[in-house]
Amino acid sequence: MGNFYSNHFIQSEGVPQGSVFSVTLFIVHLSQILHHLPSSVHGNLYVDDLQISCQGSNMNLIERQLQNAVNKLVAWCNNNGHTISPAKSRCVHFCRKRNIHLDPVIHIQNVAIPIVDDIRFLGVIFDRKLTFLPHILHLRKRCERSLNILKVLSKTSWGADRTSLLRIYQVVILSRIDYGCMVYGSARATVLRRLDTIHHSALRICSRAFRTSPLESLYVICNQLPLHLRRQKISDLYFFRAQSVRKHPISQLTLPVSLHRLYAARPSHILPFCERAKLLLHDSDLNITIQSSDFFCFPPWDIPHFSYLNPFSGFDKSSTAPVTFQQLFSPPSLSVFFLHTNFYRRLEIRWTCWLWCSFSI
Repeated sequence: MGNFYSNHFIQSEGVPQGSVFSVTLFIVHLSQILHHLPSSVHGNLYVDDLQISCQGSNMNLIERQLQNAVNKLVAWCNNNGHTISPAKSRCVHFCRKRNIHLDPVIHIQNVAIPIVDDIRFLGVIFDRKLTFLPHILHLRKRCERSLNILKVLSKTSWGADRTSLLRIYQVVILSRIDYGCMVYGSARATVLRRLDTIHHSALRICSRAFRTSPLESLYVICNQLPLHLRRQKISDLYFFRAQSVRKHPISQLTLPVSLHRLYAARPSHILPFCERAKLLLHDSDLNITIQSSDFFCFPPWDIPHFSYLNPFSGFDKSSTAPVTFQQLFSPPSLSVFFLHTNFYRRLEIRWTCWLWCSFSI
């Protein structure tokens, strides 16, 4: 962790099944796979979901670089006891060129990876044109089914009150809309407005308002923001968290001057996420200083252990008479035990508060 290493242990192939530590061990082991990618190929890994990408203007060069990267990944998996499934792998060609050009052909152990128009990665659907229209339509369809829960619970005679309905809406429906909004927020306004009908219908059900009620009154009564303002808020909070981490990929992205001129000449083009967040902060006239935080200040195995008095530690329950425990639990011994326990408990509370403050910074 950081610059500190734990003790050495001998571990055979695989992780303990059913252990709470198995996922962490798997992530630590599989994270080394990104180090075998070529410099021209970028990769992202989340547990067992791996994504690699390469960009350029020459399709033949891109195909050779991706095939070389896939061959290195397959070789690493064969040497470390893993297997990449060609049936579960997909390839997407992101391009906005209008002329006809061929798609790349990538093979995994002599099996061609299927070329698809859109792919789902970590819950977000990416299409070839990056319009995010398939993701919006899929999200709207799921939210429309979840609206039936609010309709059933909003009966006037025995239904839930407004506060309970709003909490259910925030947990079941609004949480899905918020997930990944900083990614699909680059879609066109006409595409994003397809989710506004879900938001307005849910607020009318929760507040039991008429269909002709103004939207501004719904926002005030339900204490909710419009979706476009909510997306801006979540995007800015995510931008702040990314800027506080030194090696975060987003904090290292800077738009070249030539692209600034291109976006200025074509206002219809949507800016990248970082530039949209910076522009929003500039328009809000907020002078914010983001302080970087280092989460790996010390390794957890070097945390000192607190000692405490336990008069029952030297007695086995199966071989000790109950009278012995009753004598140990007498008022004199009990008072001393509580005294020392409270003393070390106060020390432990102080230590915990110090840890919490350091992580919060």
